[in-house]
Amino acid sequence: MNRLFRSSAVLLACFAGLASAQAPGPVAGGQAAGQADEAAMKRFIDAYRILEQNAAEPIDIDQTFYQGVIPGMLRHLDPHSSFFDPGQYDQLKQMETSTRKGFGTVVSILPGRVLVLQTLPNTPSTKAGMMPGDEILAVNNYRLDRLELEQIVQLLNESKQKPAQLVVRHPGNIRLAELTLVPEEMQSSSVERAFELQPGIGYIRVGSFEEKTAQQIREAIEKLGGRKLNGLVLDLRNNPGGLMNAALETASFFLESGQMILSVKGRNVPEKIERVPAGNRPFTFPVAVLVNGKTASASEIVSGALQDHDRATIVGEPSFGKGLVQSVYPLSEGTGLALTTALYYIPSGRSIQKAFRSADFALGATAAHPNERTDFKTDAGRPVPGGGGIIPDVPAYPVEMTQLRTVFEATASFTTFAAEYIRDHKITPGWELTGEVLDQFQAWLAVRQIQPSLREWTANRDYIASRLKTELYNLTLGVEKGDEVEARFDPPIRKALEAVLHPPLPSPSPR
Repeated sequence: MNRLFRSSAVLLACFAGLASAQAPGPVAGGQAAGQADEAAMKRFIDAYRILEQNAAEPIDIDQTFYQGVIPGMLRHLDPHSSFFDPGQYDQLKQMETSTRKGFGTVVSILPGRVLVLQTLPNTPSTKAGMMPGDEILAVNNYRLDRLELEQIVQLLNESKQKPAQLVVRHPGNIRLAELTLVPEEMQSSSVERAFELQPGIGYIRVGSFEEKTAQQIREAIEKLGGRKLNGLVLDLRNNPGGLMNAALETASFFLESGQMILSVKGRNVPEKIERVPAGNRPFTFPVAVLVNGKTASASEIVSGALQDHDRATIVGEPSFGKGLVQSVYPLSEGTGLALTTALYYIPSGRSIQKAFRSADFALGATAAHPNERTDFKTDAGRPVPGGGGIIPDVPAYPVEMTQLRTVFEATASFTTFAAEYIRDHKITPGWELTGEVLDQFQAWLAVRQIQPSLREWTANRDYIASRLKTELYNLTLGVEKGDEVEARFDPPIRKALEAVLHPPLPSPSPR
C-alpha cells in the first residue's frame, strides 16, 4: 500500500470515528459536513505532499502521523482522548484481561537496587534458580546501580517482553549468577489481597477493575465469611479503574435493588441511568472504602455510589477525579482511538470529573458538567462536596516519612538485614519480633554507619518493628503474609477499621 495512502487511511478512519459520535442531522447538513471534511482532508494531503517532497530531511511517515498529526488533532479536546499506534493498541487489548507476561517475581525497587521478595512456584524465576533475598544487579547489560528509580521500573517492564539476561547476587554467595529468564503468560487476579484484619472484619485490596474483578471480589468475601462478616474494609487506593461493568457489579454487592449507581450524559450520547438489578440481595455488614489520589475512574464510581447512598464510610485522601466516558474506536492498520464521548455522574448528581485547569482543553464547569454546584446531598441529607473526585468522610494519610525512615528505606536496610537474618533463623507462622532481634538490627546498622540517637530510635521503634517483621515474613512466608503485618500498622487501614467498628454515618432516610 502507498505510504501516504496508508497513513491517510488511518487519518480518515479518525474522522470517521469522530463523525460516528455525532448525532445525525438533516441530509443537507450531513452533505455540508461531508464536503467540509473532504476539503480539510485535501488541504492536509496537499501540505503533506509538499513536506514529503521538499523537506531537508526524509520524513518518517509513521512518526509523522502516529506521534504528530493525530495526537495534535486530539490535544485540544482533553488529556484522556488519545491515539494508539499498532503496538499501543495491541497492549490496550491485552490489558482488558488479567493475563500478563512476566517472570513470577515480587521485587522491592529502590534507586539503583532491586531486591527479590518472593518467587512464585513454577514460574521462570523459580526455574532459573532465583530466591527471596536475591539482589538483581543488571538486566540486559544495564547496571541497575547507575539508574534512577523510574529508569529501573521502565527497564523491568520492557524486559518482560522477551528473554532477559540477569546478573544476580545470591545472599551469602560471593560469585554472581548469570541467569536467562523467558517471560511467560501469567494469570493475575485484580483482587490482590484478602484476609482478616481481626476476627470477623475482612480486608480486600482491589488493584483494578477487569473482566472478572466482581466475581473475584464476591469469592473473596465468601472466603472471609460472607454474610457472617461483621464488617469489611475495601481498599481502592492506587486503583486506576478499568471496566465500568465490573464497577457496576461491585457496587451492587452493597446496594438495594433499584438504587442508582451512576448516570451517563454527553453531547451526543443519550442519558443512560445504571441501577442495581431487581432481585439483588446485597451484603448488609458495615463497609469502609479506602481511597487516595490515585483512585480513579471505575473505582471512583464504586466509592461515590456507596458514599451517596450512605452505604459506606469513605476513608483516606481525595480521589483523582476521572469521570470521562472513553469510547475506543478500532482504526485501520491495527491502530485505535480513545475518544471522550460523555461524563459519569454519581447518584447525588455530582460529576466525578475534575474541571480541566488548562486553557488548552474545552471541558470545564458548564451546564452539562456541574462541577461548580455545591448543593449535593446523600440519601440521608448529608452534604457532600462537588468539584470532581470523591472527598473522604474520614481523612487519613500514609505513615509519615521522617528523615530516619527515609534513610532506612533508601538503603534497603530492612530487606537486607532480613535476608541475612533468615540464613541462621527460621521464621514460622505466628513468629513474633523480640527485643533481641531489634538489638541485633541496631548493631547491624551501627556497622553500616547508621546510628540513630536514643530519642530517634524510641520515637520510631514501632515503625522499625513493623517494617522488620514485614520483610522477614515477605522473604520466608510470602508477600501476602508480609502485607498482613504491614496492614495492621497502616494508619489509613486502622482508621477504616475504626469506621467499620463504629460507623460515623447516619442511616439513610426511608425511600
